[in-house]
Amino acid sequence: MSIASRGVYIGPPRLKTAIHAMVWLAKSGSMVSSGLIASQVDSHATFIRRVMQSLNSAGIVESKGGREGGYFLKKPSTEITLGDIYEAINNDPNDVKGNEKVGEQLSVECDQPEKRLDGEQLDVELEQILQQAELNTIEYLRNYTIAELVDRVRFF
Repeated sequence: MSIASRGVYIGPPRLKTAIHAMVWLAKSGSMVSSGLIASQVDSHATFIRRVMQSLNSAGIVESKGGREGGYFLKKPSTEITLGDIYEAINNDPNDVKGNEKVGEQLSVECDQPEKRLDGEQLDVELEQILQQAELNTIEYLRNYTIAELVDRVRFF
């Protein structure tokens, strides 16, 4: 199985949808409704509005309410990187995320009963590794703009 056929999932699940929406907005060059964006990126308008809210909060898009409203790019697509979109989607303060402590109750039985896995320490170490991976991902994504994707993608 090749890597391309598996699909790659990095970042929040909404990231690909957000990038698709941004490419579509850049290609259209005008204000586009959430319903039209949803139909172009094969999603639901309500979900698109939530994604676009994150992008709006980050200053990447602007929205106009009402019957004739929609979304448009707040700055040129040549200045919007995939890293910007990643950060907007991942850091939205309005997005509710679970904060459960996964490793809190984690323990491993060993031959010696006094040895146990410190779940809290594991969480701290893993969090540091994942934060660095995220920083590396964002830095890499900053090498690509929405304009570049528009140029690379075929529209029909």
